[in-house]
Amino acid sequence: MPLAPLLAELTRHHFPNPPATPTQIAAFEARVGWTLDPELRAFYLHCDGATLFKRFPHANYHLLPLAEIQRARVAMRPRDDDSFGPASWYTLVDLQDSDYVILDVAHPKDGRYPLLDGYHETFPEGVRPIAVSFREFLEKALASGDAFFWLDE
Repeated sequence: MPLAPLLAELTRHHFPNPPATPTQIAAFEARVGWTLDPELRAFYLHCDGATLFKRFPHANYHLLPLAEIQRARVAMRPRDDDSFGPASWYTLVDLQDSDYVILDVAHPKDGRYPLLDGYHETFPEGVRPIAVSFREFLEKALASGDAFFWLDE
């Protein structure tokens, strides 16, 4: 499914934040040192983060606003050190309980970043792929009924 209908569904049935401005996106990209892929750029121009199914702070899926995205090893471990995972993994979705969906910006495929399961108990060794792109992740998350779709696979 294309991204536009997914964003429309998010707006109709879930809890999007107001859009990020191009200036906010440029500041974010300067801060992190990488650029949003086309799907993520479209998402953040549509809404600067969102929650699915329930309002924050009770949502299983909290798609982070640009200002809250950070290196996964900083969010999940005590310091920004290679022993705590690659510097190219960034938090994208807060799943509660110190678990995250992580964006891997070092390994784009077809111009899109893959998404990984960042379960805090096994991080960084147990990280595994859950979607090849943000669009695939969003489609499966919206169809999940508020469950973590990759845990059933």
